[in-house]
Amino acid sequence: MTPRSPPGRGSVVLLSGGMDSATCLALAVRHDPPVHALTVLYGQRHAREVRSARVLARHYRVVHRVLELPLRPLLDSALTRPGRRIPARPSRGGRIPSTYVPARNTILLSLALAYAESHGLGSIYLGANAIDYSGYPDCRPQFLRAFERLARVATKAGVEGGARIRVVAPLLRTSKAGIVRRGEALGVPWRLTWSCYAGGRTPCGRCDSCRYRARGFRGARVPDPLRPASSPAASRYRRRTASPRC
Repeated sequence: MTPRSPPGRGSVVLLSGGMDSATCLALAVRHDPPVHALTVLYGQRHAREVRSARVLARHYRVVHRVLELPLRPLLDSALTRPGRRIPARPSRGGRIPSTYVPARNTILLSLALAYAESHGLGSIYLGANAIDYSGYPDCRPQFLRAFERLARVATKAGVEGGARIRVVAPLLRTSKAGIVRRGEALGVPWRLTWSCYAGGRTPCGRCDSCRYRARGFRGARVPDPLRPASSPAASRYRRRTASPRC
């Protein structure tokens, strides 16, 4: 494959299979084609989401690449260590939770940057969120701005051609409820997405990701198709994902 330079139209979407990345995929398909999706298996316990990424890519008929990186021995996180407990409640006092994966978004964005430059794509879409999230430092606006500056000085396209590969985080300042409403307007197939950190056959309803997902659907007054509307299991799920009392 001969690299194209400088980057132009088109985008690469970091597609995890969750509700945020699915909404980013829908936005990219509508506004920034042609679209390539990149999914990275870095050793996460919740690799169940990769199945969702595959079916989402097929649904939107985009080029999809799944990259396996054996990083688990290098990354100290509750999401990569099977023996570590995934916390059932968000961290208190603004502390970064144990589900933080060291440098994850730096690694993922670096891979997406290389892919974008190699394929002549002008944008990288990332489902980072700094409103309803667990406090990860690599989901903040200042991190994304810094990475975009790095992209301009670390690529041939940027140094020789003056090209700018954009980092697009369209959900950065949107609440989970706002993401659900936006996804509804775009027709995102929520039934194909997956959010749970625990990696089981059904959502655990206890982890941060399950709680934020449930909060989003409740706030948007949209039923989550991954849970039945009424059943004993659904009642237990609602109790587990209810916001903690202050």
